Amino acid sequence: MSEIAGELARVKGAFAQPTLTLLHQRQAPVVITIFRTAFGRSNTPIPTARLHTQVEEHVEQMRRAGEQDVPVGSGREICQRWMRGQWLVRSLDEQGNEVYALTSHAQQALELVKNLARDRATLSEHRVATILSTVRRFNSEANPDRTARVTILNEEIARLQGERDRLVDGGDLEGATEDYMLEGFTELLSLISALPSDFARVEERFAAIRSEILAAFRAEDRPAGEVIDAYLSRADALMTATHEGRAFEGAFALLRDDALVTRLREDLTDLLEHPLSDRILSDADRAELRGTVRLVRDGLDRVLAQRSRVTATLKEYIVSHDAARDRELEQVLRQVESELMTWMASTGPRATHDVALLPARASVEHLRERFHDPADDVLPDRIVAADPDLAPQVSLAELVAQGGPRLGTLRERLDAALASLLPAGSLGALFDGLEPSLRRPVEIFGLLHLAAERAWEAEEDTEAFDAVRPDGSRRSFAVPRTALPDPDLAPRPDTETRT
Repeated sequence: MSEIAGELARVKGAFAQPTLTLLHQRQAPVVITIFRTAFGRSNTPIPTARLHTQVEEHVEQMRRAGEQDVPVGSGREICQRWMRGQWLVRSLDEQGNEVYALTSHAQQALELVKNLARDRATLSEHRVATILSTVRRFNSEANPDRTARVTILNEEIARLQGERDRLVDGGDLEGATEDYMLEGFTELLSLISALPSDFARVEERFAAIRSEILAAFRAEDRPAGEVIDAYLSRADALMTATHEGRAFEGAFALLRDDALVTRLREDLTDLLEHPLSDRILSDADRAELRGTVRLVRDGLDRVLAQRSRVTATLKEYIVSHDAARDRELEQVLRQVESELMTWMASTGPRATHDVALLPARASVEHLRERFHDPADDVLPDRIVAADPDLAPQVSLAELVAQGGPRLGTLRERLDAALASLLPAGSLGALFDGLEPSLRRPVEIFGLLHLAAERAWEAEEDTEAFDAVRPDGSRRSFAVPRTALPDPDLAPRPDTETRT
């Protein structure tokens, strides 16, 4: 590529920047006027609804004043077009309300227009002196030769010492001319007016870094720790490797030094009280100089707030992010895409398939509420054998009396009752005819068990079972009446066995 072609490409790139696209359009004077009126020099954020109303009012006033080339549409539509042009940005303030703010491109355009609107000489004694002092100071701080640095410092010390001695000895105090003061105030205002756009560029850099970091998290092509390290390194580089970052660090260091802030205020006050300042500075310029410290503080607060939002966003994403769930979702989407490609391979381009918006609800009759717990399979503690001599003496008869029903004996008595010529009419009658040792309360359950084996059905009426406990006490129980079968109608047990 030739030299002229490369220069043309660089110029085209500059004209493609939002700053020059704003200044190059036909409505640039109207847009710049609205921005300067609404936001002022400090770029104070404005609520969205208020700016929409202000834009409509300003456009209407310009139209009534005879201006033909004004934006058309409602205030909301105009602001949205300005957002697409990267001159306005919409965000949330600390209270969560939507606000508009000028981008760094719009502020840079305002600064250019403001500088061009000032009356300033192209060449002056102040400008040449400023260049000489800046070059001298730059050389004293950057010269790699130790001897040269010492020589420069000695010459500066000698010059300052001589000027001090001359003033102490009563020498003439040379005053600054009006042109010198005009050029000095112009350059000072130019430097101060550039601060808001510098702060805005730092804010936009942090916002861009936040978007890139979140995109890297979602891509999951790198570990989260590596992404965080990259964010920290980029944030450090932003503060040291860019002009805006160095300006931010310098302003931050200034505000941390109370002595420097006090000296800045005192110097600005002395300049504003200069006898020639009333004829040089307008009320707006004086207000701008007085608010320099506040301007720097507001810009720092906005940058720190933006950096805090980046950190808070990253922390929230790291805490709430579930990589396993995201991978499962990605796998499902890939399976859906694979099935879709398979289906498309065997169908035509106009084929349709009805797909439910939501999957059908699964019907499950029963879900297990308890699952296997290994702790339930632990063997009980081993029983410790007691000393047999300490155990109470219990006879066999006492153990039998405390046991369950004697089904064998009860079955024999029941079969004998059925085989007799005059059997008892019911189980209650049979029970009452037994000896006291077979009339314990538990023997009632034994007779009912034997009746259930033979499928005898109980009646709705009840009958009394007069039970005798092992200690001799009596207790009567009301039990549904169960009649014994008639021996003439039912086959005998031995006959059933033979058949």
